[in-house]
Amino acid sequence: MTLSTAFTEMFGVRHPIALAPMGGSAGGALAAAVCRGGGLGLLGAGDGDREWLERQLPLLDGEDAWGIGFLTWATDVAAVERALEHRPRAVMLSFGDPAPYADRVRAAGVALIVQATDIEEARRAVDVGADVIVAQGTESGGHGAGRGRSTLPFVPVVADLAAPVPVLAAGGIADGRGVAAALVLGAAGALVGTRFQATAESLADLSVRRRIVEGTGAETERNRVLDIARGSAWPAKYSARTLGHPYLDRWRGREAELAADPEARRAYRESVAEGELPALPVWAGEAVDLIDDLPSAADLVGAMAAGAEEALARFAPPP
Repeated sequence: MTLSTAFTEMFGVRHPIALAPMGGSAGGALAAAVCRGGGLGLLGAGDGDREWLERQLPLLDGEDAWGIGFLTWATDVAAVERALEHRPRAVMLSFGDPAPYADRVRAAGVALIVQATDIEEARRAVDVGADVIVAQGTESGGHGAGRGRSTLPFVPVVADLAAPVPVLAAGGIADGRGVAAALVLGAAGALVGTRFQATAESLADLSVRRRIVEGTGAETERNRVLDIARGSAWPAKYSARTLGHPYLDRWRGREAELAADPEARRAYRESVAEGELPALPVWAGEAVDLIDDLPSAADLVGAMAAGAEEALARFAPPP
């Protein structure tokens, strides 16, 4: 059984699986490996740092179905236009208003992917003419809507709202069963983050990847404590799901107090500099329990697709 969907047909890929453009993890090698495996590899450009892109984009030379993702609140028009010069197949915009960039992306003949973390953002994605909409549930690792909805109820609502625009499900998907579930919910595929963060090609430090392998979903939590402590400019609407961290235990439920205490934030920076605290949080979704190895991302795409086909076949009517 071949899982052909509106998404696979749009991009000419073999499998309905896309790499989440994770900052700090989804570099050129990881995006290229996902492409080779038959999925859509999305480079995690974040704010569009020119030097970083110049290092990572050459790693995608020769790949066809690849794209690039930006943090909409952090990037600018110049960064998006520079990326378009490299002729990606898709540009993905997340966490903010996509309107300032949408026309430029479409004018370049590039597919526009817009991520939605709530219904308001999903409606906005439809209004700006997104070619693909990502419905991100709160199970996802990293940043998302602090008051969003879980993947199971959110994806069908967005799929109905956006039809006939294809939707990708995101959040809590780490194996073929999750991909199969996304398709049953009405999505045309899955956008996968944490599982691809724990691969051989990921830019994440090996210690972070091993931490993901060892972590459990019960250990993850969504919070703003670590963004506040780090002085991150992330909009307050978006919290982040991470694995456990010593600073969470100290400040959980006291975000306003932390934000008003410069001495506490200075102490955090000093603790990081002295090696007492990890330099970065470990972003991880609730499906982290399903991750127990660090495979090649190319092999992982095929394995997830095969697992999805197997899961769906179990419920297919007999011939």
